[in-house]
Amino acid sequence: MKRRAFLKGVPVLGAGMLAGFKRDPVIGHGAFRYRINLRWCHANSATHPVKNCHEMVMDKAGRIFMTTDDTRNNILVFNKDGDIVDAWGHDYPGAHGLTYHDENGTEMLYITDYERNQVIKTTLSGRVVRTFGWPEDAREYTQKTEFRPTETAIGPNGDVFVADGYGRDFIIQYDPEGKVKNVFGGPLLLKNAHGIALDTRVPDKPVLLVTSRAENKLKRFSLQGAWLETIPLPGAYICRPVIKGPNVYFAVLISQLPWDSGTGFICILDENNRVVSAPCANTPRYDASGMLQPLYQTIQAFRHPHDVLADTEDNLYVAQWNSGGVYPARMERVY
Repeated sequence: MKRRAFLKGVPVLGAGMLAGFKRDPVIGHGAFRYRINLRWCHANSATHPVKNCHEMVMDKAGRIFMTTDDTRNNILVFNKDGDIVDAWGHDYPGAHGLTYHDENGTEMLYITDYERNQVIKTTLSGRVVRTFGWPEDAREYTQKTEFRPTETAIGPNGDVFVADGYGRDFIIQYDPEGKVKNVFGGPLLLKNAHGIALDTRVPDKPVLLVTSRAENKLKRFSLQGAWLETIPLPGAYICRPVIKGPNVYFAVLISQLPWDSGTGFICILDENNRVVSAPCANTPRYDASGMLQPLYQTIQAFRHPHDVLADTEDNLYVAQWNSGGVYPARMERVY
């Protein structure tokens, strides 16, 4: 059966429909199975509105920070019970990527704002520490508006790697003070470089894991900018990779065009970068040559998942783009 035809029969599990279940449905494959809790968040849209929920990180205290492009509260902070415990930020119309970094005991956030053409480094309470502007000294850029960053990763020495995912698809490496050190990637190697992460699964050989979303691929680069490997993930329009333990987690915005098709799901890779679970999608299968068969949505519990966060108990939190202003959901690990 063709995927497009199959999707006509995809069950939709919105919050209202979940009320008809005695227990929330379990999704996923193999050892990575989860019970969806779409009622996890207790936010009030009258006091803490959102447009698009973009990305999430967790601090040492277990609080969850999330970016939204609603300037009434660009950063919402939740506890693990889904209650809002803080909110701040009114100056980030393109608030998108959010990276947490522990700098020798001081916790910092890096916000990418593609409308401001900047990366903003702040404290956990929102005080601006530094801004990283467009790379005007790099020959790849001639004007500020070409730079529309979507994500950052912090290197072992504090260098900041910025993915220009809505701009020219380059990765710009800044030193901690904001000076450009290197520019690599670009449209010949990356198509919609939406996400980037520091992959430390081999501790003495950290690399960068970069999204090439329009190609349905992840690509590995050295910290010096050399391409190392491509990981094809057909059917997965990947937002950003998230490393936890030996695994890579990511939200798949859609599994087929158009961009507002509402066909997203979650994906989990093992230490060998093979898909071991795809909650809300078909069972992952590899052919005899080791090629992954196309992934596609089978349950519409989510429309457009934009990020996934794993907590200390391996529960997942899912934020969504263009999904009717919904708040994050929680996927509770089932063993």
